[in-house]
Amino acid sequence: MNEKQGFSLNGYIAGLLVLLPLQLLSVYWMNEAPSIPKLLFIVIVAVCWSGFFMVQPNQGKVFTMFGSYMGTERRDGLRWTIPFFMRQTVSLRIRNFESAKMKVNDNQGNPIEIASIIVWSVTDTAEAVFEVDDYESYVTIQSESAIRNMASDFPYDPRDDAMAEIALRSHPAEISYRLQQEIQDRLNKAGITVHEARISHLAYSAEIASAMLQRQQATAIIAARSRIVDGAVGMVEMALARLSENNIVELDEERKANMVSNLLVVLCGDKATQPVVNTGSLY
Repeated sequence: MNEKQGFSLNGYIAGLLVLLPLQLLSVYWMNEAPSIPKLLFIVIVAVCWSGFFMVQPNQGKVFTMFGSYMGTERRDGLRWTIPFFMRQTVSLRIRNFESAKMKVNDNQGNPIEIASIIVWSVTDTAEAVFEVDDYESYVTIQSESAIRNMASDFPYDPRDDAMAEIALRSHPAEISYRLQQEIQDRLNKAGITVHEARISHLAYSAEIASAMLQRQQATAIIAARSRIVDGAVGMVEMALARLSENNIVELDEERKANMVSNLLVVLCGDKATQPVVNTGSLY
């Protein structure tokens, strides 16, 4: 079932140019001798006044009559339609909601907590009203189901090797796009458009949070140490090359090894070193 334009007229035109003259005519006839046609005409005019309704901006009115869908009116302002039409209001404004914090397992089996913010709006009023029982509840339940399914397809943290894949923590743009597509596929049948979907909460579950924090700290320390060692080796190479090029001092292999050891200790140590000044001869 797809949305279609419903029948309605401008309320001001219908009221001033049509119903008001007919109402004056019916009042005039009420002062004359009553008859069945006149009474029927008066009743019809009175019923027609109930056909007025108001449409707010970014709002739609779904028309039904005797169980049949008759169309939707999106034009805002005062409108008039057939009085027998049942009119249901559907908001077309952009809405958002934050899902509850859910406990799921990532694709490596680690329990994590995840929540997201979904921005959506109704784009097809007929599908939203007639294809699902309660489209607002449908959006909430299907969105949470999509979040669970998406979270189980990716790891929390990326791997450190060259084959690192998309992860929940390190690739927010890719994860948001995947989440939006996952939710949109589930809400298409309800006439809903998802404008944005982003993760608002992401953390390891309490039972493994401490262990995972230690692992992250160890990984960070190892990465920092690796950078420090690379820099220290480069500085030692540069120092030895400068001493050799400028003929400042000639060092044998044993003295070079001793100098390299001392420089690496100074450059790679956690704490400040205490130098020992040699006042004697080099040899």
